[in-house]
Amino acid sequence: MATIFSSIATGEIPSHRIAENDEFFAFLDISPLAEGHTLVIPKKEVDYLFDLDDEVLGRMMTFAKTVARALEQAIPCKRIGLTVIGLEVPHAHIHLVPLRKESDIFFGNPKLKKTPEELAQIAAKIREKLA
Repeated sequence: MATIFSSIATGEIPSHRIAENDEFFAFLDISPLAEGHTLVIPKKEVDYLFDLDDEVLGRMMTFAKTVARALEQAIPCKRIGLTVIGLEVPHAHIHLVPLRKESDIFFGNPKLKKTPEELAQIAAKIREKLA
């Protein structure tokens, strides 16, 4: 059975796409810790990030770096935090979170409430920086 992230990557479930290539997909988290909070996933379903082949993991980190650089330009922040938790969805993924302070990446924080329209505007702003 496909994970929710696989359904997002194939377009079966709508998302606010940031970037994609043949192997990876980046999209906005719909319950973000901070404006611009983005998830990066491999299109191939693998439950645990560290079960990916070394070469694939390396390419995924390079893809995430490209997305992080666009996030830095689009969203006012001091830097982009990266975390791997992977308990909530059984599909390898990386969280990229724009940070102003360390506590911005604490997952116990209340999530931001953004409308679909606001998320679409944020995604467009980030995609602009990828061009």
